[in-house]
Amino acid sequence: MPTTNASRVLHRKPGSIPETVVRAEGLRIWTAEGREYLDAVSGGAAVSCLGHGNGEVEDAIRRQMTQVAFYHTSFFTSEPAERLAEALIEGAPQGLSRVLFCSGGSEAVEAALKLARQYWVERGEPSRSKIISRRQSYHGATLGALSVGGNVKRREVYAPMLFDAHFIDPCYEYRLREPDEDLLDYGRRAANELEAAILALGPSNVAAFICEPVVGATLGAVPAVPGYLKTIREICDRHGVLLILDEIMCGIGRTGWHYACAEDGVAPDLLTVAKGLGGGFQPIGAVLVGDRVEAALTEGSGELKHGFTYMAHPAACAAGDAVQRYIRDHSLLVAARIRGEELKAGLDDALREHPNVGDIRGRGLFLGIELVADRSTKAPFDPEHRVFAKFKQAAMERGLLTYPGGGCIDGERGDHILLAPALTISSGECAELIDRLCLALGDIGFTRFAKAP
Repeated sequence: MPTTNASRVLHRKPGSIPETVVRAEGLRIWTAEGREYLDAVSGGAAVSCLGHGNGEVEDAIRRQMTQVAFYHTSFFTSEPAERLAEALIEGAPQGLSRVLFCSGGSEAVEAALKLARQYWVERGEPSRSKIISRRQSYHGATLGALSVGGNVKRREVYAPMLFDAHFIDPCYEYRLREPDEDLLDYGRRAANELEAAILALGPSNVAAFICEPVVGATLGAVPAVPGYLKTIREICDRHGVLLILDEIMCGIGRTGWHYACAEDGVAPDLLTVAKGLGGGFQPIGAVLVGDRVEAALTEGSGELKHGFTYMAHPAACAAGDAVQRYIRDHSLLVAARIRGEELKAGLDDALREHPNVGDIRGRGLFLGIELVADRSTKAPFDPEHRVFAKFKQAAMERGLLTYPGGGCIDGERGDHILLAPALTISSGECAELIDRLCLALGDIGFTRFAKAP
């Protein structure tokens, strides 16, 4: 067993042991070291959408464990899997009709990429193997998901092992919209990069385009501008390219809509979800599959070439079903919109004049703050100062858990703070979050950091 100053766990920072969490309730976290935190990022990565601890979900897991915890899906289905699939499709964008379950977001993206490939093979177009994605995106940590991700730092060590995806610019209005463009003009220009990429690669070679409707970890809650995703959908249709929307972080109510793309009026061919799907009570992810993809598989080989051992795990599906039911029964989509507007308005009021806050953005309870060295010019901090990391530590010292990130501009420059509190957050907790965040910003002492050249 580990001693008091050693651990057998290979932690994210080898050689360093984080605090030990011993209790969690609602939006509060307590550690063995005696610290209490307000959780502003739902378990650290926008996962615990109901907060910590929920008797209804816990009871559903226990009931399922007394019946059957696991059996491989090559033999049987289960009632929780069937119920959860029905619930997910019931509120899904038009044309999505089947669900493939897995154990998390990276697996969901892997499965979506493999489904896209099999679709074209079944259709008799095996030349379609190219994937187009966007810079400054993040789609997961497995090699396939990392290959289509545009997060420079997470890719660089593994770059020689990744397959060759093709990247276009993100829809990043704060940084990339020209002064003479309105939002619609900018959205069309940004989307047209996809068409240029498809034509450059040859439409008969392109299998799919993947993007996040609201970009999470890498950009800090950057939503698509009005009309962008509709133009993307039109371009994909024009060239027969599948559209994969990654809602692992922004889906399942996080933006105030069950699926974020519904607010944009767009239906993809494949849609990935995770995180809030199981609310942190069990590891689970899913791919929602469109009619034409399902038809190609059924009418072709009649066999799914892809599989994971823990697909449609009954206990995990029972948790997911209970989480979705709780969101519906307690009107948490409405709550996410109301509290999201309240939180954003409070941040705007508190930080409106802050010289180092360049942008406050997002949808629902999925918000981002971009930190800058100079508000008027949008100049970022010198990346060597790692302002995002200093803020994370300052916030923790103030008892606030956030998800800051660096490199949002180009993989090197740019600091942001991601906020994604539970959909159950109260008005009082919104105010407390803002107060602690402002104190942490004050603790950093921005004047100590030089501007980037």
